[in-house]
Amino acid sequence: MPQVRAERFIRLDAETAFALSQTTGEFRLRWDPFISAQSFVDGAKAAGKGVRTRTISRMGLKMVSEYVSYTPPRNVGMTMVSGPWFFENFGGGWRFTPDDGGTRAVWKYTFSCRPAALKPLAEKIGSWLLGREIERRIEAFARACEDPALVAEVRANLRD
Repeated sequence: MPQVRAERFIRLDAETAFALSQTTGEFRLRWDPFISAQSFVDGAKAAGKGVRTRTISRMGLKMVSEYVSYTPPRNVGMTMVSGPWFFENFGGGWRFTPDDGGTRAVWKYTFSCRPAALKPLAEKIGSWLLGREIERRIEAFARACEDPALVAEVRANLRD
């Protein structure tokens, strides 16, 4: 299965970086260029293992995913429950590791495409597109981590 990966050094502690990465609603739209909407489903109010979310990308693609791991402030993993027809499967993991007074953020997406006849070409195109998208997304996240107002808001929520 193809995998795309992006990595950045973040000048924040892992707890704050992780919390900012897991924001939802209007706050999330202030930094995440990939989504146009994201919400919890099945009555969930907060992220956690087994919780499902519904995400609509800015390109209009819809996906329901489920947290398969949620270990603040170290990592989060998700897998697709339902999504675009061309994904046979899709999963992602975001890891946050303390590093030299900041945090090393490493984000990975693994996927496979269908139908079988188009799989080699679709996965080549998918690797390019998702590789570009994950880079844009982690770069936007890194910029958000440098925004004093966003960081202050996340830290205030951590204290609550």
